[in-house]
Amino acid sequence: MCETHTAIVFFAGDRAYKVKKPVSLGFLDYTGQAARREACEREIALNRRFAPDVYLGSGDVICPGAEGPEPLVVMRRMPSKRRLSRLVRHGDDVDDALRAVARQLAAWHTVAPRGRHIDEQGTRDALSSRWEASFTQVRELTADCPEPDGVAEIERLVRGYLAGRKRLFDVRIEQGRVVDGHGDLLAEDVFCLDDGPRVLDCLEFDDKLRYVDGLDDAAFLAMDLEQLGVPEAAAFFLARYSEYSGDPAPPSLRHHYVAYRAFVRAKVSLIQVAQGAADARSASRRLAGTALRHLRTSEVCLVLVGGLPGSGKSTLSGALADRLGVTLLSSDRLRKELAGIPAEQSAAAGYGEGLYTPEWTARTYAALLDRASALLSRGESVVLDATWSDAVRREAALRVAEATSARLVALHCQVPDETSAARLRTRGPGASDAGPDVAAAMAAGEPAWPQAVAVDTSGPLEPAVARAVDAVRPWGTRQAPVFRRPYMEPD
Repeated sequence: MCETHTAIVFFAGDRAYKVKKPVSLGFLDYTGQAARREACEREIALNRRFAPDVYLGSGDVICPGAEGPEPLVVMRRMPSKRRLSRLVRHGDDVDDALRAVARQLAAWHTVAPRGRHIDEQGTRDALSSRWEASFTQVRELTADCPEPDGVAEIERLVRGYLAGRKRLFDVRIEQGRVVDGHGDLLAEDVFCLDDGPRVLDCLEFDDKLRYVDGLDDAAFLAMDLEQLGVPEAAAFFLARYSEYSGDPAPPSLRHHYVAYRAFVRAKVSLIQVAQGAADARSASRRLAGTALRHLRTSEVCLVLVGGLPGSGKSTLSGALADRLGVTLLSSDRLRKELAGIPAEQSAAAGYGEGLYTPEWTARTYAALLDRASALLSRGESVVLDATWSDAVRREAALRVAEATSARLVALHCQVPDETSAARLRTRGPGASDAGPDVAAAMAAGEPAWPQAVAVDTSGPLEPAVARAVDAVRPWGTRQAPVFRRPYMEPD
């Protein structure tokens, strides 16, 4: 026998029999026998989409004194030694199994039901409502005991992310990413058989909770793998799912969905605490910690990297963007793009002349911030490489960050005058055209930038990058597995 917060499963010979508990948990109500019978029928129909040869049908068990026959689900018993969770705990190589599950899940999502009523559950506001409902339930479940650490920060990060990301979720709906999925994909319910995986126990008690973004569906298993102590496997699985589904989602969304799934499981663990389950309270704390780590990593940032010509800001910007895996936009390159000339072609001119008149500079910064705004609204963090010597343009960048609920981080590259002069005299052709005379003219009018973190870029690159990373990720860079976009073949 094994027990969950909603059911009990009895194993006998080559069969498994699943009985629903007569419980009301707020998000489901199985107190009536008719409701339990309907839930059993729904479970069979929905799970046959993933494992038709496992869900054999329904049955009844007759108990003396009961109001009537108790409905149950009749299943083909799966070999416990082939549970994905067991294989992971034993240290087996599960890459092939995860690849097969990712392929099966992506294949189902390709043909899964879609429609307006399903799309409605994939909106930013629908996800926000589910988060808020979980926050309320956690507060109720911890009314007489301490809630897991970090819940207040989790709420703040969730609301900040969702506030500025409506366009991201709208695009996901436009791409057909919201489907009738599995809804409860746990390693305990995946069996790795010789002829392919069997994925069991999808969510049947509320259709709306099964109408999810396909990435959200996959994130459940990634979260569970992380709880089993194999974060690399979690990242591998999500990468394979994204590859097979052709999903170019930004890493921030992957982290957000993993956090959502972890917090839902933390809530379930608190329900199990009330039912007397051993170790459920420690599980809720661990899961809340996972949610917090992923939410910190998913936070969308607008990073300004400024400084005078020769300060090393472009070198630092490129290294920082690579280290964080985020988008880099350069004012030097964009200026020439707007002018219709190659980035490496010289457009050298005197201070305030040619492509460097106030009008050209204003146009360049406006385009830079417009592109940043579009990326931020879609969940992409951005590094902006420009001098940022004008306080008015810094204020404009702050307004973009506020409008997209992105955290603004300003970095000011600083070097001795003789160092920048030496660099400008010896550097070859590139996107920047500024020479020593232009740099000296700019330095004369550069205002103070007290909001920026000063970064010494006169020495080796690595210490400067480390200081920049610390400013962008003050909690550290090893909070959660690294989710990068999979390689996609061009159309």
